[in-house]
Amino acid sequence: MNPMVENPLNYFRQWVPSRSTLLGELEAEAKTEQIPIIGPVVGQLLYLLARIRKPKLILELGTAIGYSTIYLAKACQSTNGRIISFEISPALIDRARVNLSKAGLDHLVEVRGENALEALARMQAPAEMIFMDIEKADYIRALPHCSRLLISGGLLVADNTGFKDAHPFNQSIYSSEDWEIVNLWSFLPEHSPEHDGLCIALRK
Repeated sequence: MNPMVENPLNYFRQWVPSRSTLLGELEAEAKTEQIPIIGPVVGQLLYLLARIRKPKLILELGTAIGYSTIYLAKACQSTNGRIISFEISPALIDRARVNLSKAGLDHLVEVRGENALEALARMQAPAEMIFMDIEKADYIRALPHCSRLLISGGLLVADNTGFKDAHPFNQSIYSSEDWEIVNLWSFLPEHSPEHDGLCIALRK
């Protein structure tokens, strides 16, 4: 068997994807203000998944300052998709809209100032991809809506599944016959936190 690389954390940290000046500025802001963001590794993963899936509609549960939204919107540039993103903080909504405008991607995104769970309960339009990054205790409440709204073959990506409050969600989606899933414990440089779980699920 080939030996593993030495110091794997340092080794894999060198492969963090490059990003734009704007994303770098948002990372610095998030660090200073202690705003949790997905970081460039998960951001690039979202971008790649969206490019592969080519969704017409992505639902994002939790916009914050628009960091993850930018990665998803970049993918939508080449897939003719659009994003509806939900955020309940008025201050964060304003910042996200400004950041999306700076990125030249605001025409692809509708940031709605609504509680994500309440908004999902009212929605009828099908989606091809959902990214979930709200309060972890709400993941289990959002899951039935995700199951209803995602088309067969649609993708659900849930961040922070290593948090204790995500356990009911982890348990439910693992045992559900509606999903094919992989729930990974990962090293995610520049993520909040850098060691965390990430669930990727395919709606059957």
